[in-house]
Amino acid sequence: MLSACCRLIDLLGRPQEIPFLSDLIQREIIYRILQAPAGARLRAIATLGDQSHRTAKAIAWLRANFSKPLRVEELAEIAGMGVSTLHHHFCKLTAMSPPQYQKQLRLQAARGRMLTDGLDAASAAFEVGYESASQFNREYSRFFGQPPMRDIRSLRSLNAPQLESVAS
Repeated sequence: MLSACCRLIDLLGRPQEIPFLSDLIQREIIYRILQAPAGARLRAIATLGDQSHRTAKAIAWLRANFSKPLRVEELAEIAGMGVSTLHHHFCKLTAMSPPQYQKQLRLQAARGRMLTDGLDAASAAFEVGYESASQFNREYSRFFGQPPMRDIRSLRSLNAPQLESVAS
């Protein structure tokens, strides 16, 4: 690959050869990239480009609207895909379903609000779109390994020594 790139750059010193050789060398570079270990992933992205773009549109919408109720049918419509196609490509790109992805976004946002703004768990839960504080507590504990307020206290205690050293 390096050799092919060097040959392509060397053509700059011989402009009369560019029209004849540059396309061949570029094809060789593309071939070598596609034969590399990551080549299969690149081929998949290139061949599913339109689907990946549509799925990325759905992901962007979810990130901007995670606190709203999720209807996968509406998300599929936003992406311009069928529900099963969206689900398949969404799982391929994120390794989780749209509702799982939304849940993770909500939990991360709630954790951030509790940590930085001092919100209690129930307020943070409702702010990020949960309708039930008890459901939020269960999902939070499952995701972060401990109940919300205990998690926030432990995060703050971990950061306290760092804050003291910055102040010194």
